[in-house]
Amino acid sequence: MLSVIVAQYVVRGRAIDTQVAIVSKTKRMKRFKTRHNRSVPAKPPVLCDLDGVVWLMHQPIAGSVDAIALLREAGHRVLFVTNNSFSTVAAQEQALENIGVVAQGDVCTSSQAAGLLLSPRDRVLLGGGPGVLEAIIESGATVAARSDDGSRDLDIDIDAVVVGYHNTFDYWGLLRLAGAVRSGARLIATNDDATYPTPNGLIPGGGSILAAIVEASGVRPTIGGKPHEPMAQLVRQRLGIEDLSSAWMVGDRASTDGLFARQVGCKFAQVLTGVASSAFSSDIDHLVVSDLASFARMLIDAQI
Repeated sequence: MLSVIVAQYVVRGRAIDTQVAIVSKTKRMKRFKTRHNRSVPAKPPVLCDLDGVVWLMHQPIAGSVDAIALLREAGHRVLFVTNNSFSTVAAQEQALENIGVVAQGDVCTSSQAAGLLLSPRDRVLLGGGPGVLEAIIESGATVAARSDDGSRDLDIDIDAVVVGYHNTFDYWGLLRLAGAVRSGARLIATNDDATYPTPNGLIPGGGSILAAIVEASGVRPTIGGKPHEPMAQLVRQRLGIEDLSSAWMVGDRASTDGLFARQVGCKFAQVLTGVASSAFSSDIDHLVVSDLASFARMLIDAQI
């Protein structure tokens, strides 16, 4: 029995509908085992966003867990590349394991990318969650203070302000963070995503917090996460690959995932399960599919 996937290719802003016939899962896996036995050749890696692609608030999107398993069984390494800065790497890995995805060593976060912008001599004012704190410590820098520690001390010696999503952000935190930047501290952000997808719609993200600090300080930030170069550096380091032209970036947000694909020189597939609910016009050539499961089936069956 054949199933049909309707996908769109968007080329220079024009959507092109395509119908792709996909063999059933049973026949596909039988053919895979027959051809490859237990030895699976290396295939192009798949860089996969988490929020809006794999899950929404850690609730798996239908078909995403099976899709990851199929990609791995077919020989594709799946590297999770997320702008979520709040959680530690271990917490992200555990959340994936809770839905049936083993991900140890396969998660890259925007906090880790921001950590690449720090040096061991830096004294940091932290405006972020546990993931940002972890990245600062791993960089060798010193956390001199936290913006949400209850202090109203504005006279602190700071080299860098590092900002990520934190739900304790308030006016006094803004005052301290922006004040340190105006006094000469570097402004480093994990990401500038203004919103965050949830099962109940979009909520303000770390980029909304960052925007307040930028407006209050008058200083533009250096950003670690997608689509910026520090995250690209982190991904290349993790994969041990410089040329990613055969790889795919799968994401829901054109302004981060699509531009990140361009940054690293790979192909981009947009899913419609997160921020975007329809194809967008863009000068980035890309594939539009309904979800991660559809993408996985198309890639495995060599339709893309």
